[in-house]
Amino acid sequence: MTPLFFLHGVGGGKAVWDRQVEHFRTLGYPCTAWDQPGYGQSAMVEPYTFEKLAEALNALVPERAILVGHSMGGLVAQEFYARYPAKVAALGLCFTSAAFAAGTDFAKHFVAARIGPLDAGRSMAEIATDVMPAQRGRITDKDSLERAERIMGAIPPATYRKAIQIVTTFDRREDLPKIAVPALLVAGSDDVTAPAQLMGGRAQKIAGAEFVVLRGCGHLGPMDQPEEFNKVLEGFLRRRKL
Repeated sequence: MTPLFFLHGVGGGKAVWDRQVEHFRTLGYPCTAWDQPGYGQSAMVEPYTFEKLAEALNALVPERAILVGHSMGGLVAQEFYARYPAKVAALGLCFTSAAFAAGTDFAKHFVAARIGPLDAGRSMAEIATDVMPAQRGRITDKDSLERAERIMGAIPPATYRKAIQIVTTFDRREDLPKIAVPALLVAGSDDVTAPAQLMGGRAQKIAGAEFVVLRGCGHLGPMDQPEEFNKVLEGFLRRRKL
């Protein structure tokens, strides 16, 4: 079976994908959930750019793999595909986008809301308790919020600063029509960070892409509704014979 690589978001870590790794390993898929450089035990890269993140991922990915990215992980997946298309068998772009609208009020608010508290001396654990509740949806796995806060609280502040800053620089909108592998886009109806309407528009730019909206799901994505998310991803893999 084709290996699965799970890529987490800016406020995450490899533990975000525990329920997916467990599920898909039982189906026979080789699974890897990475800690992005600077997260967990992964070494930092300099400069901290999407090019360098893709380069670090390239050192881990075998000849062909399925990349499943959540939020910032979806940006990394797109960057990787743009640079190493022969190594990608399929893409799962989840609760993410193709650009962050650099310079807009939304981008400025996003950075200020996350970096400002660090500048004010608050810890990552304290910031997580402020940020994560707004990321959940109306229908949420009961333990997901607590887990999300715990994972985010463990991120090194220096890494978080770098990740937040580069997220706002990303723009691969013109590359969407160039994606020539099976693609699944998953959105949450309650996600205000990567709204379903926006993701639906991105999906239309990718030939043959499948687009699914999880009702009552927020930006926590794979943790918010793990069983539903797994069903959607498993169905996509079976239909595409991956």
